[in-house]
Amino acid sequence: MAERKVRSAPESLSVLVPVFNEAATLRPALERLLKTDLGVRLEVVVIDDGSTDRSMESIDDLVLDGLVRMVVHPVNCGKGSALRTGLAVSSGDLVTILDADLEYDPADYREMLRAVADEQADVVYGTRSFSSNTAFSFWYVIGNRLVSFWASFLFNTWLSDLETCFKMARRDVWESLDLRQTGFGIEAEATGRLLSHGHRIYEVPISYRARERNEGKKLKWTDGLHALVILTRIRLLEGGRRKRIVRR
Repeated sequence: MAERKVRSAPESLSVLVPVFNEAATLRPALERLLKTDLGVRLEVVVIDDGSTDRSMESIDDLVLDGLVRMVVHPVNCGKGSALRTGLAVSSGDLVTILDADLEYDPADYREMLRAVADEQADVVYGTRSFSSNTAFSFWYVIGNRLVSFWASFLFNTWLSDLETCFKMARRDVWESLDLRQTGFGIEAEATGRLLSHGHRIYEVPISYRARERNEGKKLKWTDGLHALVILTRIRLLEGGRRKRIVRR
C-alpha cells in the first residue's frame, strides 16, 4: 500500500475581504481579525469593489501602517470579481475569505487551520448550523439547504453548507479552479469545481450571526437559482467522480 504523502504545515494565510459599501462594519471586522492569533503569518487583502460610501476612509490608517493591503475596483464588479482580484495579488500558502459584515468570527479559522495541518486537508469549509439566531429567514435557510443538497446530488457526496463564506484552501488548489463568475455565483462555481476536480473537503462547524436585509444583506432568491444552474453546468460539462467530505 502506498504511503500517504505528508505535506509541510502552511506558514502563511491570506484573508481576502471583498467590500462594497460596508462603512459601518468594515473596520470592526478587520480589527477583530487582526487581534486574532492564528499561529501563522497573516496577510489581509481588502478589495474595494467600487464602494460609494466611506468604507475605505475608515481603514486608511490600517493601510498606511501596513496591517492591511488595499486593492480598488473603480466600479462595482461583483463579489466574484473582487475575490479573483484578491487571489491574484495575494501571496499566502493558504487563502480564505472574510465578508466585512461581522457575520463570521475569524477565531473559527483556528479549527480550519488545524484541519489543514493535522488532517492534511486540501480544502476546509466552515459550516453554519443556522440555529439560535432569529435573524435567519425561512427562505434563506431553505435556499441554502436546497443549493447544498443539489450539489451533493450532482456530485454524489454530502455537503452541508455550500454558501458559507469560510472556504479555505491551499493556493495551488484555488489557482487550479479557473474561476470566472463575477458575482455571488462564485460560491457555487468554486464548490462545483472543487468537487469536479476531486478535492477533499473537510467540514468544521463555526459560529455565525446573520444580519437582516435592512442591515445590508445583499443575497437574493435569484442568486440561489443561479447557483443551481452553475452547479448543473459544471457537472454536465466537466463531469465528476465520487468525492469525500470529512466532518470534524
